[in-house]
Amino acid sequence: MGSFKSICLPSYLPFFYLYPKQSGMSDIKKLTEFIINFRNDRDWEQFHNSKDLAVAISIEAAELNELFLWKKLEEIDEVDTEKIADELSDVLVYSIMLAHKHGFDLEEIIMSKMKKNGEKYPIEKAKGKMTKYNEL
Repeated sequence: MGSFKSICLPSYLPFFYLYPKQSGMSDIKKLTEFIINFRNDRDWEQFHNSKDLAVAISIEAAELNELFLWKKLEEIDEVDTEKIADELSDVLVYSIMLAHKHGFDLEEIIMSKMKKNGEKYPIEKAKGKMTKYNEL
């Protein structure tokens, strides 16, 4: 089996690494810029309203789920990792585009949500449990 990069990265992705590095710009911001430029170069923004991006996220997540459908627990590790990476990438790309459309800072909204999760699931009550927060 090849390396993760050789399996998971599309042929055009190395160009992302050729963009000049901008000081103070996070990897998430660089990735977002790359995705938006990729979209804009193809004039696809016209198709990317909030509803359609949200639906696309759901569809791509369903395609990710489909890879595991009807598999026994012992078969899960045999699912093609390249297909997992492709579907997960689709979910993430559409999610990044939706966040960008609404002017969300990904780092900020993720940290904010994790803070809320930390409050709902304090370590002393939730550690090692899969109980929903309102049942802890």
